[in-house]
Amino acid sequence: MSTERTPSAARRYTIAVVKLVVSTTLLWLLFRRIDVPHLWLTARTASVAWLALAFCIYGLSVIAGVWRWRLLLNAQGVHMPTTRMFGSYLVALFFNNFLPSNIGGDVVRIRDSARPAGSTTLATTVVLVDRVLGMMGLVLVAACGASLAASGALPILPVWLWLAFAAGAALSAPAVLAPDGFRRLLQPLSILHPEWIERQLDKLTGVLSRFRERPAALLGCFCGAVFVQAVTVVFYLAAAHALRVPIGPWDLAVIVPLSFVVQMAPISINGFGVREATFTFYFSRLGLPIESALLVSLVPTVLVILFSMTGAVVYVARGEA
Repeated sequence: MSTERTPSAARRYTIAVVKLVVSTTLLWLLFRRIDVPHLWLTARTASVAWLALAFCIYGLSVIAGVWRWRLLLNAQGVHMPTTRMFGSYLVALFFNNFLPSNIGGDVVRIRDSARPAGSTTLATTVVLVDRVLGMMGLVLVAACGASLAASGALPILPVWLWLAFAAGAALSAPAVLAPDGFRRLLQPLSILHPEWIERQLDKLTGVLSRFRERPAALLGCFCGAVFVQAVTVVFYLAAAHALRVPIGPWDLAVIVPLSFVVQMAPISINGFGVREATFTFYFSRLGLPIESALLVSLVPTVLVILFSMTGAVVYVARGEA
């Protein structure tokens, strides 16, 4: 048995080391080009009031995220206590920030909602739908920001973002509009484990059919996703104001969503290094120094990490530590 586990464990450790090397190398390359003591001084003299406001704004995005999740579950006839959902969401946020991947939080939400849902497949599908709608909201905000930004230094043309949004809508719509057809598309998977796959496809088809019967839930979740992304941009804007970095909301509406997309590539530890490099690239096109890019990237990240610590408190209070 140990011989079967060793290759898998070795592979996980190798991937973790590679991610750590990528993050460390990128951060080292960026920090060696700046005056670190001056960067630290600027961070220390940031407006506490504006940072506190940014912290509260981020909390608003978390509340909206819980509301979106609740909306989708209710559409499936699944009802969880609000306190339980909020606690689960906070624990998921903690896992997302302290595990070397972005899927740990999804596992928490799926586990916590699977019991009241009576089905892991249903819980998983709800979280995946939430993710897909969240991504579409992110792209839409980026497209709007790129269309309204007047800097002329955009790293991507607005038309490409609008095309990406249209493509996402076109690819995801058939799953809800024609669940049976989507099932037939996945039917070849049954060759792997016929009985089990067939049962899961039946459950998946049922979940998608219920969403088709309740389009208001999907529309509400999508609008909530757009709201979350817009609030996130305002969160970064408040942090930038605290740091006295002169960058406008429309430019942040482009760079913040794009940085989230870049972080999804599994090549770094929770986006560290990759995120900062993305901010630096865009800020340099705006004529802003590397120090500004690093501050606007790292300070909000620290605030998010601090907020996510509430999830650790919930986790310990549940007796799961």
